[in-house]
Amino acid sequence: MKLLFIGDVYASHGRKIVSENLKSIVAEHSIDLIIANVENSAGGFGVTPLIAEDMLSQGVDCMTSGNHIWDKREIYDYFTRQPRLIRPANYPQGPGSGLYIGQTKGGIPFAAMNLQGRTYMIPTDCPFQKSDELLQQIPDEVKIRFVDFHAEVTSEKVAMGWHLDGRVTGMVGTHTHIATADTRILPGGTAYQTDAGMTGSYAGVIGVQRDLILYKFKTGMPVKMDAAEGNVEMHCVVIEADESTGKATSVYRLTRSR
Repeated sequence: MKLLFIGDVYASHGRKIVSENLKSIVAEHSIDLIIANVENSAGGFGVTPLIAEDMLSQGVDCMTSGNHIWDKREIYDYFTRQPRLIRPANYPQGPGSGLYIGQTKGGIPFAAMNLQGRTYMIPTDCPFQKSDELLQQIPDEVKIRFVDFHAEVTSEKVAMGWHLDGRVTGMVGTHTHIATADTRILPGGTAYQTDAGMTGSYAGVIGVQRDLILYKFKTGMPVKMDAAEGNVEMHCVVIEADESTGKATSVYRLTRSR
């Protein structure tokens, strides 16, 4: 089976390029399972129920998130209605879950997990210990297991990859919005990439208008983080796995642009 993971969908430009390309990607690459990080999909900050439902209507099977998941208050109640949107499991409290167990449209059981790093981010419970807890909650017959690790520091993501090697099908990092070139399969059979990259405008600074960010860096003054426009790219990771073992057999980066 093949899993498509879409990196941080940023604002309306990110959502549009997903809608323009998702069906053709699924057809061309024989995709069975689609997971997307949507924590920046509402103007760069959070996700709304309307946007989440639109992503699901396009064929996304599960949506992961990160630290911006709490930015839109209306999403809190939505968690109780839609388990296919998950949030980092290692927040000690709050609505929602960091684990979703379901089936692909073709009937393949899968588990999606979401964790958040602690280095240079707000204090949360230990993601390494939490990952162990989540894995214990997954039935043995669910072999396809994917982790979105939303973290700032490369070393923390690499460490998590080694921690999970052989126990999950794939672990891909998010949050930095810059795709890394270390796509590989670890010795235990876990597909790995430090960061999937962003799905949005690369004409700015990690999704935000560049003049605003330059002003912020040069003056130290706060700015309104308006989304950049132009040079839109969709960054994804495709993982092929053995359904009977959950081990990854191939992994590669996939990009679309307009």
